[in-house]
Amino acid sequence: MTWQLRTATEADLDAIMAIETRVFPDDAWSAATMRAELRDGNGVYLVASPVDDPARVDAYGGVRAPRRQPQADIQTIAVVEDARRHGLGRVLMLRMLDIARERGAEELFLEVRADNPGAQSLYRSLGFEQIAVRPRYYNGTVDALIMRLTIPEPTAALA
Repeated sequence: MTWQLRTATEADLDAIMAIETRVFPDDAWSAATMRAELRDGNGVYLVASPVDDPARVDAYGGVRAPRRQPQADIQTIAVVEDARRHGLGRVLMLRMLDIARERGAEELFLEVRADNPGAQSLYRSLGFEQIAVRPRYYNGTVDALIMRLTIPEPTAALA
């Protein structure tokens, strides 16, 4: 499967919320919160759609990166179950990292559930390091691991 990324708009809210409530059934954001995030100029939300079905949304992610600020935050990322294990989450993360860098961030932070080893592995493979724990952050039961990445300078290599 091949996906294309584009900037999310409020027109994507229903599709995003369908994924949000499916992927995060116990702690999904409200539609009002997500709408506010989509409207906020300090962040960028992306959606991923199959190239052959651009109306369908299989993943989304958001980064809060105020311009010319040294720190940015991954707000959320979710991929539907059928689209997992194809590198889509990695591509979303890399694009959000690029957005943070383009806006002037030097560090990128995120929180991840302590009971989500797959996501933790992805973030570590991208260079994130755990710096703290928020006890019982998710629903008062699951710890959040706080992770940080010092954003590297972009590099290019000629083949």
